[in-house]
Amino acid sequence: MNEPLNLLLLAGTAEARLLGNALATLPLRAHAVITEPPRGKLPMQIGQELRRFRDADELVGYLREGGFGAIVDASHGFDGSVTRTGVEAARLLGLPHLRLARPIWDAGENPRWRAAPDVRTAMQMIPPGARVFSATGWDSLPAYAEFPGARLLLRQTRGRARPMPFDFVEPVFGLPPFTVHSERQLFEGMGVDIVICRNLGGDASRPKLDAAIQLGLDVILIDPPAAPEGMQSVHTVDAALRWVRAL
Repeated sequence: MNEPLNLLLLAGTAEARLLGNALATLPLRAHAVITEPPRGKLPMQIGQELRRFRDADELVGYLREGGFGAIVDASHGFDGSVTRTGVEAARLLGLPHLRLARPIWDAGENPRWRAAPDVRTAMQMIPPGARVFSATGWDSLPAYAEFPGARLLLRQTRGRARPMPFDFVEPVFGLPPFTVHSERQLFEGMGVDIVICRNLGGDASRPKLDAAIQLGLDVILIDPPAAPEGMQSVHTVDAALRWVRAL
């Protein structure tokens, strides 16, 4: 009798949580690895652990030790190292691999939206004196070193006090889910001129864009990391489940 499939889920998104809960209902084994503590009150219905692999070789050892037979990568769209590591480890072991990633927003959807390949390039699009709301994350701060605006309002979803690396940075704490109404109130109250955010796509991160549209604000969308060549990917949880069932 064949052993049930043992699947590793590289998690970190809302889609990963939905997929993990769906996997729990199938006749297989599934385990999730996340790189940051989970948010929200509803945990996935499969085992999970907090861990980051240094490279593909370390992940290969983990996959062998755990007896995993396939990988689904539903990690954060801007954590490119997780995706690259997963693709390479799957290639080394000859394992089926799938990337579940929501389609990004179309920068041409609105005349006030512009795309930038990275935060450093986006600095060229910010006029002097602008008050900029940033949802690009703490790790992006070094790229703001040459910030030409007056104030950088950096969204933080984990309420821990830490010194800002630049005088022009002001943390803005808040817990998701955010709504168009709450984002609009925030932008109006803080006198925001420009919104800069990672192009994550999907509905969960969309309210700040819709609030910016309502207020007539400029938006700069940062492009996600390039996908590894030849990687198979789908955009929906249902499509990922079909792929899993076909294994």
